[in-house]
Amino acid sequence: MVLNWIWIAFFAIAFLMAAGRSIFEGDLQVWSDVMNSSFDQAAFAFEISLGLTGVLTLWLGIMKIGERAGAVEFFGRLISPFFSRLFPGIPNGHPAMGAIFMNISANMLGLDNAATPMGLKAMQEMQSLNPKKDTATDAMIMFLVLNSSGLCLIPISIMMYRAQGGAANPTDIFIPILIATSIATLVGIGALCLKQRIRIDRVICAWLGGIILAVGGVTWFFSSLPADKVQIYSTFGANLILFSVIIAFICAGIKRKLRVYDVFIEGAKEGFKTAVMIIPYLVAILVAIGMFRASGALDIFTGWVEAFVGWLGFDTQWVGALPTMLMKPLSGSGSCAMMLDVMKANGADAFVSKLAAAVRGSTDTTFYILAVYFGSVGVSKTRYAAGYALLADITGAVAAVIVAYFFFT
Repeated sequence: MVLNWIWIAFFAIAFLMAAGRSIFEGDLQVWSDVMNSSFDQAAFAFEISLGLTGVLTLWLGIMKIGERAGAVEFFGRLISPFFSRLFPGIPNGHPAMGAIFMNISANMLGLDNAATPMGLKAMQEMQSLNPKKDTATDAMIMFLVLNSSGLCLIPISIMMYRAQGGAANPTDIFIPILIATSIATLVGIGALCLKQRIRIDRVICAWLGGIILAVGGVTWFFSSLPADKVQIYSTFGANLILFSVIIAFICAGIKRKLRVYDVFIEGAKEGFKTAVMIIPYLVAILVAIGMFRASGALDIFTGWVEAFVGWLGFDTQWVGALPTMLMKPLSGSGSCAMMLDVMKANGADAFVSKLAAAVRGSTDTTFYILAVYFGSVGVSKTRYAAGYALLADITGAVAAVIVAYFFFT
């Protein structure tokens, strides 16, 4: 229901903004800009789906091998004490547990291309337990909020963009991003535990404490490395782990005497079907976002915020990163473009550029995740998923601003 009204609001605001600019500013070109944006975004949505087809085909094939070989079930048992409490609607030993673990692990390593197919596999497994196929379950919502909060130990792509932008130390946003995304994840989990009446017992506290210690360990390790080695070692570690998973799945399949190639092809066919299924959902959300942005509503809002913050007497440097902050829940490519635009205008080492990078890495792309993940299993009634995912987004953005001021001013 929330997503339905948000989607309608994008179109309504875009229309009102375009009408206002035509009436009060005599700008008739805005209508062409808005409609051209709708066509461009529709094409872009198809391109994304087309680009995902190969990745989905590969990774759902690999996941099918892991599932048949028992490796996914093994990972599910490994984290069962924690996830059985966060996802009480999923039976112990169910394949969904292993798929959820694989997805979250890939996200933590910054491996977006691998995380999405694993996440779609997790949604398919949870949908098999869903008595109301068009309505999101509590487990699905918990999973979506965990993805939206975007806990990432190694923000490889952002460090790469900063290096390309000429930053003196491209990895200096590593620790701020890690802190901000950790806070967003903890708040998202805590809020949903209260909403779903999940008792926060010693096991949950112990696992969350372990996550905090792991984040602290990663922070300590990378902060002790020379600046020019952080990106090299983080990229190496993430890809080594990912390739090791592929080899482990194949070896497990050989041990089970599976026809590994045939099993891969079976899973790969599912990947192609999934890529086709998500096209309408991507078109719906990306067209709405594109028209909203092209109407000028985002620029107007940013200007109002800067004026208000200045009127209150507070520092307005952070407002330059506001477009990145607002675009992040809506569009990954859009927020990336906003971040790169800030870096281009101010220099990669300016405070606002570092803040924009920290904001972009603090959470994931909420509406893209909602559209793709729910769309892949035909869920149309998302209940309170959008509201709690946005709570994690807002928390991550605020944390990123506070942490950036602490580290960079």
